[in-house]
Amino acid sequence: MRNLTFFMHVSLDGLISGPSGEMNWIKVDEEIFDFVGTMTAQADTALYGRVTYEMMQGYWPEAGNKPNASKHDKEHSAWYNQVSKIVLSKTLSQNGLHNTTIIADNLTTKINAIKAKEGSNILIFGSPRASISLLNEGLIDEFWLFVNPVILGKGIPLFKGVSGTTKLKLIGSRTFGCGVIAIHYGKS
Repeated sequence: MRNLTFFMHVSLDGLISGPSGEMNWIKVDEEIFDFVGTMTAQADTALYGRVTYEMMQGYWPEAGNKPNASKHDKEHSAWYNQVSKIVLSKTLSQNGLHNTTIIADNLTTKINAIKAKEGSNILIFGSPRASISLLNEGLIDEFWLFVNPVILGKGIPLFKGVSGTTKLKLIGSRTFGCGVIAIHYGKS
């Protein structure tokens, strides 16, 4: 069975963005990019909500081809272009999408069928509304929370809309030089 792993940056006070969606407080550097690269190397599928997918599609397909592309941009762009993509959306059309599957209904059945197929891990980056839907259905196997050294005070909470308790066990953690701590949890 393939794992569905959730990645999210979060403030110390549990927010994923500022009140208007600001994410300029997120700390990333080469050390974090290299670490995430080890995770993407173990995955052959990316899962997104519609909003995050459209944001990713607007940047990653060509990011590695830009003259000033960083090592991370080149590597992540190559990964993004080759992996299968799953998008949770009731409004996006499948027409014209390459290597992308739209899931609009029967979430549990369809995600479990994908997890049961031969392959590597499935990663979900951000996508807060889609992640809550997956969490409420018990479909997320692992969590990587990148706790940033900032208190926002106002913004969008990480797990807004969770319908019940999900017990987790600590698998490990990692501290980065920029002050971010990555905490890895799995289902208990």
